[in-house]
Amino acid sequence: MSVLSEPHFHNEEAAFERLEAIVWPEGPVCPKCGNCEQTRITRVTGATARTGLRRCLECKKQFTVKVGTVFESSHVPLHKWWQAAHLLASSKKGISAHQLHRTLQVQYKTAWFMFHRLREAMRDGVLSPMGGEGKTVEVDETYIGRLKGQPVRTGGGSHKNTVLTLVERGGTARSFHVDSATVARVIPIVRVNIDKQTGLMTDEANHFTRVGREFASHKVVKHVDREYVRNETNAAGENIKVTTNTVEGFYSIFKRGMKGIYQHCGEQHLHRYLAEFDFRYSNRIALGVDDNNRTMKAMAGIVGKRLKYRDSSAGVS
Repeated sequence: MSVLSEPHFHNEEAAFERLEAIVWPEGPVCPKCGNCEQTRITRVTGATARTGLRRCLECKKQFTVKVGTVFESSHVPLHKWWQAAHLLASSKKGISAHQLHRTLQVQYKTAWFMFHRLREAMRDGVLSPMGGEGKTVEVDETYIGRLKGQPVRTGGGSHKNTVLTLVERGGTARSFHVDSATVARVIPIVRVNIDKQTGLMTDEANHFTRVGREFASHKVVKHVDREYVRNETNAAGENIKVTTNTVEGFYSIFKRGMKGIYQHCGEQHLHRYLAEFDFRYSNRIALGVDDNNRTMKAMAGIVGKRLKYRDSSAGVS
């Protein structure tokens, strides 16, 4: 017996029932007119009726639970969507579209688009600040891939994509694809996304110096002096570790996935890959979220989002 032996991974009716329980916890809601009166929504039955088809007696429209989600208009069976979601959510460093195309026996471009839709579902769009009183957020940037048309320069990252990541110790991660790691790009993101009562930890980069004064504390690790961690005592007499190893650990997983699994990512798609790695890190087992719960959370994010193939495939590389 394995996890993938569950009925919703193989049976279409069970797949619809599981998704309906997530999207409609209080019963079906018509996506056309918003009617949620259960006596005014009926199930369409018959030999030719599609699985999960319902009819709203208010607006006379038919719909399924997939309408108004990233699954809308998809011809892929819903039980295969469940398999893809579980494989993506449970693979720490990701899983390639080529692997999915072989496993689910769908075309490669179908597998590629399925994963981009699921990454869109994993994008939470949370706007509330991270951290808070007594909490620590580490901030750092990294460089990955290669900008189109830029010549390779040794000893610098100007020819690569720039990623800025905020990681709350013992909490979540939030990553951004930015044009460059400059004061104009970094400071607004740090200000908006981190609570002012938070302890900030960064490396010695100049763009963190000014904004660091706006937080409860700002500790700096001097990587240029080969310093990676040091112990200090705060005002309350507690021992704290001054380090950016937490965010570096996030980047370690991210780069292993991008270089070892995905191998190449076009600049226009990087934000979705970041959403995928942020999602898995923010819903990891250390926070009490196992593979099944992580998959359920990913599927809960499908509502109110739409990603068409012509939009996602523009400039596919």
